[in-house]
Amino acid sequence: MADQDIQIVSTPKVTCSGHGSSSGHPKVFLVLDADTHEIACPYCGRKFKLDPNAKVSAGH
Repeated sequence: MADQDIQIVSTPKVTCSGHGSSSGHPKVFLVLDADTHEIACPYCGRKFKLDPNAKVSAGH
């Protein structure tokens, strides 16, 4: 997967509905892995990664 397919996010909870094209998929809600701070969408494979400078509360 190309680096441009990695979406840097500021929260551990994200949504994905495809890449905004006609090949989109149903909206899914995803929670980043607590250890790696990443997740891949099970539909399209788009990767989400937590910004290392994001302010995230413990337990959320």
